[in-house]
Amino acid sequence: MVLSRVVTRTSALAALAVAALPMVLAAQVPSPASAAAAGGRPVVAAASVLEPMRVEALMATVRRLASEEFGGRAAGTEGNARARAYVRERFVAAQLQPGIGDRFEQTFTFTPRARGGATAMPVAGTNLIGRCEGRRPDLPAIVLSAHFDHLGTRAGQLHPGADDNASGVAVLLAIAEVCRTAPFARTIIVAAFDAEENGLQGARAFVDALPVPRERLALNVNLDMVARADNGELYAAGTRYTPLLKTLLQPVATRAPITLRFGHDDPATGRDDWTQQSDHGVFHTAGLPFVYFGVEDHADYHRPTDTPDRVNGEVFAKVAATILDALRALDAGWPVL
Repeated sequence: MVLSRVVTRTSALAALAVAALPMVLAAQVPSPASAAAAGGRPVVAAASVLEPMRVEALMATVRRLASEEFGGRAAGTEGNARARAYVRERFVAAQLQPGIGDRFEQTFTFTPRARGGATAMPVAGTNLIGRCEGRRPDLPAIVLSAHFDHLGTRAGQLHPGADDNASGVAVLLAIAEVCRTAPFARTIIVAAFDAEENGLQGARAFVDALPVPRERLALNVNLDMVARADNGELYAAGTRYTPLLKTLLQPVATRAPITLRFGHDDPATGRDDWTQQSDHGVFHTAGLPFVYFGVEDHADYHRPTDTPDRVNGEVFAKVAATILDALRALDAGWPVL
């Protein structure tokens, strides 16, 4: 999450019962009549599939990305390159297809903001873009994104970025693995963006050089800070701009194992508005619909204390299952125009 976001609330860890995993999630969607009223027809009427969101696998990914081996994953550093290599290995293991021609890598350069009057030098960044081919390749794709970079080492202290955003990458990779055996109707473009912490640079590079024509994209689903639902709440932002999204996600909220709320997308709320606070903001500026899943800020946000031991793995798995259920609902219910 970019630096301009501020702490809006902290709360005590909610005591939540552990749900059995894997779990069966039924992706209910609006009726064909309601979708037609929104300007199109749904892809399918419903979807139901066994969805494995395992605590151990999710936490193993978070621990690895937040480890000293990757040095806080700051863009342009050796630690970032090692983290990128790890994510690429996971793309290959999930049998994703390369998303940039015959490769996963999308390279770009940016000039970071100078600190203390120093002259800033250009930095090389690299996104990783994969594809999980859908059952209906004729349909516009969904971009599922999460940034893998973080702050690196500052003032001699490692910033591991467990929640921000090893958590989002963990869910991204888990969904990529599910997609291999239970594909979506639409192709899912799986995007691990670099240099989000430097002003959404990776997302900007992606949108500026889309690997498919713009009309072949349905929407962006962005994951950033999704592990620390300490109060049992996950937010879905973006429905204010595209009300159909709330229609599709309301049934998900009703059955979710955590509390799924809508909001943080009203510019009138000032810094409580998350519209431009992560990579989805670039898609929004480009006129593409988005849903951003994230938790409210906590005391460890952008601090060396954002460590894996602060994550309740069982709550995190419930968040991940909710996001997967939401993606199924969006895939099934997004209208064909």
